[in-house]
Amino acid sequence: MATSLNPTYFIFLSAALFAIGVYGVIAKKNIIAVLVSIEMMLAAVNINLVAFNKFFTPEAFIGQIFAIFVVTVAAVEIGLGLALAIALVRKRGTTNLDDFDWLKW
Repeated sequence: MATSLNPTYFIFLSAALFAIGVYGVIAKKNIIAVLVSIEMMLAAVNINLVAFNKFFTPEAFIGQIFAIFVVTVAAVEIGLGLALAIALVRKRGTTNLDDFDWLKW
């Protein structure tokens, strides 16, 4: 019995990944875990872009092109984020986000 996939499956998968990513950004205290959660949210966006393109405009490649741009931005973001994390760990000696309170009065 073969079942055909429809956009609803991809939307629910993407929503679940995005929700897990948001929870990770809000709840985690480690800077590396927050960066991984942001990457998970960007992956959810990519799933939506490619799924909507496949089901609604299969003759155009707009969704895939946007997904490539999102992957490029994600690669730059993780590179800069890890560089900042390494610099902060060298300066403060910790990856706990609660210890970075420079902007508090």
